[in-house]
Amino acid sequence: MPNRLVRATSPYLLQHRDNPVEWWEWEPAAFAQARERDVPVLLSVGYAACHWCHVMAHECFEDAEVAGVLNAGFVAIKVDREERPDIDAVYMAATTATTGHGGWPMTVLMTADGDPFYCGTYFPKGQFLQLLGAVGEAWRTQRDQVLASGAHIADAIRTGIAPAAADAVTRATLDQAVATLHRGFDTAGGGFGGAPKFPPSMVLEFLLRHHGRTGDPVALEMASRTCEAMARGGIYDQLGGGFARYAVDAAWVVPHFEKMLYDNAQLVRVYLHWWKATGAELARRIACETADFIIGALGTHEGGFASALDADTDGVEGLTYAWSPAQLVGVLGDEHGRAAARLLSVTEAGTFEHGSSTLQLREDPQDPSWWADARARLLTSRATRPQPGRDDKVVTSWNGLAIAALADLGATLGEDRYVEAAAACASFVLDVHVVDGRLRRSSRDGAVGAAAGVADDHGNLAEGLQALCQATGEARWLEAAGGLLDVALERFGSGQGGFHDTADDAEALFARPHSAADNAEPSGQSSLAGALLGYGALTGSPRHVAAASSAVDAGGSVAGRDPRFAGWTLAVAQAREAGPLQVAVVGSGPAAAALTAVVRQALSPGLVLVAGEPDAPGIPLLADRPLVGGEPAAYVCRGFVCDRPVTTVAALVGALQPSPE
Repeated sequence: MPNRLVRATSPYLLQHRDNPVEWWEWEPAAFAQARERDVPVLLSVGYAACHWCHVMAHECFEDAEVAGVLNAGFVAIKVDREERPDIDAVYMAATTATTGHGGWPMTVLMTADGDPFYCGTYFPKGQFLQLLGAVGEAWRTQRDQVLASGAHIADAIRTGIAPAAADAVTRATLDQAVATLHRGFDTAGGGFGGAPKFPPSMVLEFLLRHHGRTGDPVALEMASRTCEAMARGGIYDQLGGGFARYAVDAAWVVPHFEKMLYDNAQLVRVYLHWWKATGAELARRIACETADFIIGALGTHEGGFASALDADTDGVEGLTYAWSPAQLVGVLGDEHGRAAARLLSVTEAGTFEHGSSTLQLREDPQDPSWWADARARLLTSRATRPQPGRDDKVVTSWNGLAIAALADLGATLGEDRYVEAAAACASFVLDVHVVDGRLRRSSRDGAVGAAAGVADDHGNLAEGLQALCQATGEARWLEAAGGLLDVALERFGSGQGGFHDTADDAEALFARPHSAADNAEPSGQSSLAGALLGYGALTGSPRHVAAASSAVDAGGSVAGRDPRFAGWTLAVAQAREAGPLQVAVVGSGPAAAALTAVVRQALSPGLVLVAGEPDAPGIPLLADRPLVGGEPAAYVCRGFVCDRPVTTVAALVGALQPSPE
């Protein structure tokens, strides 16, 4: 018999619907049941693409003995961390505080009031049964101590995650962040630190923006070497495009194979901006291939984008992606198969497991047409293998990142299909994920979930909508972004210049989550800082620019202490220092297109652009911007102060040159 999770919309929860464990979703009725039965709560948090979540599910939650103990002595709650990042955040704070480390699956024992008294991560069956037995005994015989421990942990976490005082992010802070990153830079393999290595997307964006603002060759060198190393390593899917979540080694050879929307969306923009800075053909190719992966592999029928592809296929990690020399020969024939093995670093010993290898492309093929044919044949063959599962829930925040990436890429390269995909996604999210004027976190198969949108949902979606407005000139996207930011300013503010992760009217947890740190994606606070800054520049609103500046400085302590965990805060700070640089191109036809193309190639991180007819409704930067002598013109403004309009490409190039530092 399926358990209560059969009603869930989360693919991760649905994976557990046939467990013998009598799971509950996170809901008031679950905690009421714990009070009525006078038992503790077991909270298990994970996500669909998590390898060790699947392992623990198989070893423990599918086991009748474990289920019997859980059902008899606990109320068991299952949470998808991607659907409820607020729950994940506060209990992960407790887990790291009490154990010194975190990760998923996260396992928390707590009271019916939600106070955590024991935290951990993965447990094999034997240890898990011992833990449940010990907790059950303590609950019966040492209840006062258990409750006191839970209250103490909850109080400590409330204090620990409270917003810190602002610490101004200055130009000196930005320079020092580059120097700090350089000291930890891996000169051999690119990236920062040792294994495991995660794509440092936001840090790379910061470095590229620093170079764009200052011309610093050190920042560009770190970004370039890291981007090339990742693109040529096994962490990048050399056949199908897209990046895996991380590499288990320092040379980016062996990935942990899940592919996340949020990683790939951010990396599209990074590689596009690397291409703008260097003209490297590799950069452009990777940006386009990764965008094609997002659209082709993660696109949903409704127009949104799914969250992830699993690391495992039929319970085997990498089954879809790894190759042996014999398998290459089997597809391409002896001569071409051996040539492909040499090109892709596929060896008899193997670079992965059981004599198989990941595919690397450490140098470009001498015959590109041969490689294009071989790649297509290998990809066709790979499609006949078992394929990884897909977590097809559509997360607002990550779709916002994808909208921004696709709109930016399409507008810069003149590829309408990317802009069209971004617009289709934006239309779906605004139509389905906004309910009674408020944003929801996710949907699946077109049905919106109950979880409320958190801060990064508002910030990243607003960022994407602004990018789409700049790509299309359509006012509706800017208007929608403004509405989201109005809600964020009203409901999420911390009172100290920053933002909480949840709204002031959201479900109350034992602590209100807040983080100034950027991890795999921008924090709620930094995502709102970036969106507010862009919106202020696009609308000429000093109020929004001031709110953005306060949010940047609210993350200043993390930015100064460890820039690797403040990548987006620092990237937004670069835009603040360089801007606002507002450019309006009025008119139509080839002359207007040429002016617009020049602006899209500019490197200033503080630049915003709109192009359209003079006084187009709903686009403030086009107001009172007439044609010049009946011809298209570009208006360039810095800090809301405008230069005389220019009508030639040469004059516009000069007008866009950065001001002296």
